[in-house]
Amino acid sequence: MFSRFLNDKGEVVERFLALHHVKDTISEALKNALYDILDRYKLSISRIRGQGYDGASNMRGEFNDLQRKILDENPYAFYVHCYISSLLFQTVLL
Repeated sequence: MFSRFLNDKGEVVERFLALHHVKDTISEALKNALYDILDRYKLSISRIRGQGYDGASNMRGEFNDLQRKILDENPYAFYVHCYISSLLFQTVLL
């Protein structure tokens, strides 16, 4: 999990927070893993303003997947497709 935020000077800062093993990739298990990480760093779901995932259906689904579960709890956590995984995959193939 990565976190991107503005520091006191208004500069964008990006930090790697954690790599978390999950036994299942259903959206509820992923949500619980996300909450575990947020709790560990004393971060609140209410402060999230964006969420980005690859194109996996369990992450980006509109109705019952991870991005919807987060939006149900925080309507300001807008979903944006993360293209970096596609870029990394293309780079490896070259």
